[in-house]
Amino acid sequence: MGIFLYLSNNKHGKYVHKLRYVTKKGYSMTSKEYHFITQWHVQGVVKEVTDIISDRDALVHWWPSVYLSVEELAPGDVDGVGKVLRLHTKGWLPYTLLWQFRISAIHSDGFSLVASGDFEGRGIWTFKQNGQWVDITYDWKVNAEKPLLRYFSFLMKPIFSANHYWAMAKGEESLKLELARRRATTEQERLQIPAPPSPTSNSPMSLVLATLASIVTLGCLGYLATKVIAKT
Repeated sequence: MGIFLYLSNNKHGKYVHKLRYVTKKGYSMTSKEYHFITQWHVQGVVKEVTDIISDRDALVHWWPSVYLSVEELAPGDVDGVGKVLRLHTKGWLPYTLLWQFRISAIHSDGFSLVASGDFEGRGIWTFKQNGQWVDITYDWKVNAEKPLLRYFSFLMKPIFSANHYWAMAKGEESLKLELARRRATTEQERLQIPAPPSPTSNSPMSLVLATLASIVTLGCLGYLATKVIAKT
């Protein structure tokens, strides 16, 4: 019995949470495997969205709540395949992650990457024009290799999942602000656009609160699992 988390926001900017239990051989709450699918919906065109997301130097400026530093290790080919980036990231929890990814393929509607370090797995970004809007999907399937997440996965799994949701929600919020900033035609217009959400503090109290929240979450998940099993 495993957990698959599907995060989507509707056209009104409200997130819809769909938590499904899926059967997978060898999967348990102590597993270090995670699979998230996040969907964003922003007004604009695909090119301006992909220009922002693929801009290495801009990541720490428009998405500072997650990206603390980004360094290019290899440029890749003319299309970007083979490009390698080293990342220092965080979420709302008081720990950071060191990892890197390599662009493994460029598709007509997005690109794929392979992650290594504190994350081991793959991610797929997809961008589709939908009238005046862009539908963005990020399919993220990884194993958490950071010792804190690996050795305490039973406790950390729901916390890490909530952390991912928080990071991606801030990402969509920040992307909308960056789109508005780049579209601004005057400096006065740019100054009226709010700054993107900043990184959270690394206070130990945050970890204490997160731990308490995880206990409640585990209790709820256990109850849901019992209900699902009882119906099968």
